[in-house]
Parts: sequence; structure tokens; C-alpha cells
Amino acid sequence: MKQKLKPCLVSCSVLRKEIETLVQQGKLDAEVIFVSKYFHVDYAQIEKNLRPTVERALKRYPRRVILVYGDLCLGMNNEMKRLADEYGIVKIDALNCIDCQLGGKGKFLEADPEHDLMFLTPGMTDFFKHMKEVMRREGIDEKSLKQLFEGLRGIVLLDTLGDPENLRREVEKLESDLQILKIMEIGTDNVNDVIQEAIDENQKRRSAES
Repeated sequence: MKQKLKPCLVSCSVLRKEIETLVQQGKLDAEVIFVSKYFHVDYAQIEKNLRPTVERALKRYPRRVILVYGDLCLGMNNEMKRLADEYGIVKIDALNCIDCQLGGKGKFLEADPEHDLMFLTPGMTDFFKHMKEVMRREGIDEKSLKQLFEGLRGIVLLDTLGDPENLRREVEKLESDLQILKIMEIGTDNVNDVIQEAIDENQKRRSAES
């Protein structure tokens, strides 16, 4: 019975490594469904793949689906919050995946008030690595990737997995021409706290409805 009552997280796979680590460590007791992070910059593709995933999850885990996406992941006008409200599900209190990994509730804006830093995590580094490979296959100039980093002051690495030097090496392979300003060894506790808060909120909703 306890197994059936687990919450189900529908999450962007940019957080896969952190969430799977938390599950393996026994800190997070949840079923997890990941939606590909490679739709990251295409809001229409995110929504096209996210909606049926949420609908399938709701059929299997009614009233127990938690949306692990940021407010800004479908656009700048609360589109993700509206999607969560439409399906009657709780979403995490975070602007985006970086905000989630910093602890949510807008801490991302506190960490980057001038909007001139690029925060890279293991998941986001994989995303840019994939994008670079796709662009190369399609014959797109390498300069196009570097344009994504234009106007930024530098890179801040968020080491969530306890391997900062490996993360540094992977980021250097991106050849972004940006300097790595610092490494923040933050672990997975922030992600866990943000998700657990959403799980608790969902439990309160269920109790109020009972």
C-alpha cells in the first residue's frame, strides 16, 4: 500500500542525476518520470511532450503528481504555473532548474542580479554539449553556439554531484570563451528541499480534499 501512495515527479531530465542520487540515497521516496532536457530552448516542444506525460502520470498516480519544472520553463508569462493549475497539480517553487538547485523561491535572481552570469550544472553542461554536437552535424558554424554566451561576464559552476574537477573539464570542452569565475559545491540538498516542499504542499491539498 505504501508503494502505491508514493508521489510521482514529472521532471525535466536536466535534474536526472541529482534526483536519481537522492532516490538512491533514500532521501527521496518517489516515482520519477523524466521529460527530455533537449527540448530546453523550444517551449512548444516542451509543452507538446510534457502534457501527455502529465496526463499519463495522473491516470497512474491520481492526486500525487508533482511538476518539477520552473516557472519560466514554458515562457516568461507564467505559462508553466497555468499548466500546473490546469491539471490541478503542485509544481515546485522555483524559476528554473538553476533556481531549484540554488534552493528555489527566486534565489537565482539573488545570485545573478545583473543577469550576466552563466550557471552550469552537470545537466545543463550535458545539454550544451548535445547542442554543440547537433549543430556540428547540421553544419552550423561553431560561432552560433558561442553566441549563446555573448554578453556574459563568466561562468559559475554548480557542482551538485561531488565531482567539481570533472564538471570543470566538461565545461571547458564547450569552448565558450568565458572564464570560469567560481565553483559552488552545493550538493543535492537544495533540490531535495525544493521537491520535498512541493510534496508536502500536495499532501496538504489531498488532506484538505478528503
